[in-house]
Amino acid sequence: MTTTGRPLRVAMIGYAFMGAAHSQAWRNVHRFFPLELTPEMAVLVGRNAEAVQQAAATFGWAETATDWRAVVEREDVDLVDICTPGDTHAEIALAALAAGKHVLCEKPLANTVAEAEEMTAAAEQARARGVRSMVGFSYRRVPALALMRQMVAEGVVGDIRHIRGLYLQDWIVDPEFPLVWRLQKDKAGSGALGDIGAHILDAAEFVTGHRITGVAAQTETFVKERPLPGDAGTGLASTGGAGTGTVTVDDAAVVLARTDAGALATFEATRFATGRKNRIVLEVNGSKGSLAFNFEDMNSLEHYDLAAGDRAGFTTISVTEPTHPYLEAWWPAGHGLGYEHTFVHQARDLLAAIAAEEDPSPSFADGLRIQRLLAAVEQSAGAQAAWQQV
Repeated sequence: MTTTGRPLRVAMIGYAFMGAAHSQAWRNVHRFFPLELTPEMAVLVGRNAEAVQQAAATFGWAETATDWRAVVEREDVDLVDICTPGDTHAEIALAALAAGKHVLCEKPLANTVAEAEEMTAAAEQARARGVRSMVGFSYRRVPALALMRQMVAEGVVGDIRHIRGLYLQDWIVDPEFPLVWRLQKDKAGSGALGDIGAHILDAAEFVTGHRITGVAAQTETFVKERPLPGDAGTGLASTGGAGTGTVTVDDAAVVLARTDAGALATFEATRFATGRKNRIVLEVNGSKGSLAFNFEDMNSLEHYDLAAGDRAGFTTISVTEPTHPYLEAWWPAGHGLGYEHTFVHQARDLLAAIAAEEDPSPSFADGLRIQRLLAAVEQSAGAQAAWQQV
């Protein structure tokens, strides 16, 4: 299906991993979902002129620029998509909102609570002028997690007693892996906690409707010094290519939490789970049953119904039916989706909200909430797992 609606001209800042994922979403969303707005991939922005030109040719952007400040002021740009490291989110978002541009900002929203508060206040002021903003928690758009949220809201599991979340990766297990920006606090804000822990905290609140009210946590940095990266054959920015630098973020975080509805919750986020590439687990145990999701089998949802008595057992729901969230636009039942589709769904929801003059979700206020949770986890870990109210 291809629809032709009113154009919405997008400028995207950043073109690495997230830039590639967002690009395919802008390129494809209107070809599958009927929309009143058709995104135009107007400008791709990056610091290296040659590299950004190559990326634009690969991803399908019409033109390139190296000065994001000039781009956000352009009258032929309607939406600014921020896919840069966390230390630049606040400055870019504030400038874009002030210029009257809609904003999509990758998570976590900022590197500090103070930055997130300023961004949220600016978003509220811009909202009064019809300018919309959204933070990119893309896993909300996994159809199985969206169905899990629906089933919880319908009372399928009854009163929730336990929430259990894991996000496990292993891409920095090798101590010779270089000191990239994600391992530097001044650029990334935090390590596994903000990079992947933010996703599982948001997913837990999104699915259950509960709000985390207190945490006790521990964090650890297992490899404290790493080689400085060089750019020869690695695609990594050069910092000299010799010697080592200090890792200033966490490698892993473990969190115990309580919610406003009385549930106990546990969360683990680590980039040192050897053998785990992108394992995201969310399980909810309630008075009537349980629901369990594992991203490594992302088109399935496990359901246990206590009412089945001596015939009870976890059953698998194949989340591929056209009646399931987002799936009306895709393939016949049984033909699963992949990671990249979550970004298409994210673009669909944002474009639909802008067209309807409604507030998209998750908002900058939602991003601020997760930023406060991350800060509480860090404070607790710094105080040797002391309880922190949120």
